[in-house]
Amino acid sequence: MRVIAGSHRGRRLSGPQGTVLRPTSDKVREALFSILGTQVSGGRFLDLYAGT
Repeated sequence: MRVIAGSHRGRRLSGPQGTVLRPTSDKVREALFSILGTQVSGGRFLDLYAGT
């Protein structure tokens, strides 16, 4: 998993060991936040469904 925006852009996040994860693709998250970004300026987002 990777942070796609903000001051920590590009930082990789590690998931729990021994668990198979299927994170949302970077392109899908970037598209979603590009759409929402114009409506929610200065907000903070937490992708609670980053894994499976």
